[in-house]
Amino acid sequence: MNYGEIKTIDVANGPGVRVTLFVSGCTHHCFECFQPETWDFSYGKEYTKETQKRIIDALAPDFIEGLTVLGGEPFEPDNQRGLLPLIKEVRETYPDKNIWMFSGYLFDELTGRTEGTGRARCEVTDEILSLIDVLVDGEYEADKRNLALTFRGSENQRLINVPESLKSEDVILWGE
Repeated sequence: MNYGEIKTIDVANGPGVRVTLFVSGCTHHCFECFQPETWDFSYGKEYTKETQKRIIDALAPDFIEGLTVLGGEPFEPDNQRGLLPLIKEVRETYPDKNIWMFSGYLFDELTGRTEGTGRARCEVTDEILSLIDVLVDGEYEADKRNLALTFRGSENQRLINVPESLKSEDVILWGE
């Protein structure tokens, strides 16, 4: 897995001050994507054990509320496999910090609740979903762009409370 950037102080991609990882690789190719360079799976730098240690260390200060992973597309299967060790270590090391992920895939696609959803689902999808707090789902749609939205770019995207949604087997929005 490659990544384009790590922000150790980010206030735009989730609540509070966060550490943010931008992974490389995306097959959605949304029209007017804000980071089309991240579509390329080879973009940026190789994600290594040292990269993971850097992220874990950056999460240590009390003022850091959590980790956000976006891209590119974190739920491309190769990226999921690369991200699972990080997500597990964050959850184990910092159980009180929250984990957000952004995906162009819909929650129902990722959970397998709709037919024809095999493209993103792989052997680690359910485990990753069980470890994260919020999923911002849905492709960016330029014709639904709304700069007034919190933590998302277009009106079709949802902020999903993943633990509650997995329990209820229905989509429960974050903050409601």
